[in-house]
Amino acid sequence: MKISYSNAPLPERGTAVFTVLEGSKLSPSAAQLDTSSKGKIRKAIKSSTFTGKLGEKLFLIAPHGTLFDKIVLIGLGKASNIDKKTFKELGGQTFHLLAKECDRVSIVLETFGGVKLKVESMAAEFGFGARMRSYSFTKYRTTLKKEDKNRLNLLTIYCKEASKARSSYATRDKVVDGVFFTRNLVSEPANILYPAEFARRAKNDLSKIGVKVSVFGEKEIRKLGMGALLGVAQGSVRAPRLVIMEWNGLGAKNKKTAKPLAFIGKGVCFDTGGISIKPSGGMEDMKWDMGGAGVVTGLMKALAGRKSKSHVIGAIGLVENMPDGNAQRPGDIVKSMSGQTIEVLNTDAEGRLVLCDVLHYVNKKYKPQFMVDLATLTGAIIIALGDQHAGLFSNNDKLADNLKRSGDAVDELLWRLPLSKKYNKLLDCEVADMKNISGGRGAGSITAAQFLERFVGDTPWAHLDIAGVTWSKSASSTIPKGGTGFGVQLLDYLVSQYYE
Repeated sequence: MKISYSNAPLPERGTAVFTVLEGSKLSPSAAQLDTSSKGKIRKAIKSSTFTGKLGEKLFLIAPHGTLFDKIVLIGLGKASNIDKKTFKELGGQTFHLLAKECDRVSIVLETFGGVKLKVESMAAEFGFGARMRSYSFTKYRTTLKKEDKNRLNLLTIYCKEASKARSSYATRDKVVDGVFFTRNLVSEPANILYPAEFARRAKNDLSKIGVKVSVFGEKEIRKLGMGALLGVAQGSVRAPRLVIMEWNGLGAKNKKTAKPLAFIGKGVCFDTGGISIKPSGGMEDMKWDMGGAGVVTGLMKALAGRKSKSHVIGAIGLVENMPDGNAQRPGDIVKSMSGQTIEVLNTDAEGRLVLCDVLHYVNKKYKPQFMVDLATLTGAIIIALGDQHAGLFSNNDKLADNLKRSGDAVDELLWRLPLSKKYNKLLDCEVADMKNISGGRGAGSITAAQFLERFVGDTPWAHLDIAGVTWSKSASSTIPKGGTGFGVQLLDYLVSQYYE
């Protein structure tokens, strides 16, 4: 779908959308149309339950006195409550409402008394929300009916300051590109998207926009000493990959001296649980156990696409966790790249084994300002937080606060959970430096984070457990069912607001 901006007069035909404040207060253009149609707009409102509350919608089909096919009124709610989120959500809702009804839609956005938001911000956020909701993953649907396909291919937003709105949206549009890249990766079945194919897509797509992408094969990973990652991968015929993505948008003067920001993603392209095999019910969902790696890859696309003035490293460890005759066994001991040894009590606690080696590699090689890892790491985080928040763990209050504020700003919410010496002690082991699970049922997400903390040293670090927010079984204003892309907006905002 194409989104365009115009300050030209509104077309008099087709489908047009107007805004209404709570209390049935029409926008200036809607009021003018009401006058020219001899009161048809207000009459329709009076004969309905529509009052302009946030999210309310009213259709007028071929209203007498106009040449429009449809007029749609959408409620903005109270003027004092309107913010960017209002228009982002309304953009998504409007797309969903009209996507199968119309080829082209025009919307008029105007200021109201009491609304502090500038019209160019309204328009940019509306377009952003509409495009976010336009995503679909139907490439394998060979019998999709015409009436089930989205028809809407042009959304024109009419507003004053259209050039400013267009410029603001252009940046947001690149973030959507990153979100969609993540959603595509997360949505692919594991027979299509395995480690080598994931790495190929990352290199092909990101290299074109200026990201330096290095792909390490099994021999190179073994040479690095990543015994924990290789232990997870050894049960699969699909060889692992380590992918390092680097974006440097700083001026030539700062490129060599500035410490990079680092984002690390768990990329288990399919997780059977290994020898500690999962129950069969729902195992198909484990195609998106590479969600953390998907977010990091999408973030790199967003940053490079909008030419972020930052130096960022994205690192992902890509494996499959399978239970063949060569698979890692419970009780095996592996040596991580850091030199620390790990007793693997449960082969289904594999994501931390992948991440620990990648975290150590990035920390040692790049000496970053901070490291943030993302992983669909534990079912325990879903029990604790459901699908409303991702879990946040950190050894640094400033980094944690910046992440929390970023999540609040883009409505990708985080909830911080504790770390402590007492939780850490639960991983102590008699036969190795540590075990990969505590062995008890409590604090599963916390002990997983404590495990990762053992590999970051003194570097500021945060871990985001995104197991509950990576895949949605129901649609929201800007997110269809399926892969959410949760994390791309959050981390892009973090970089833009605090580190550019």
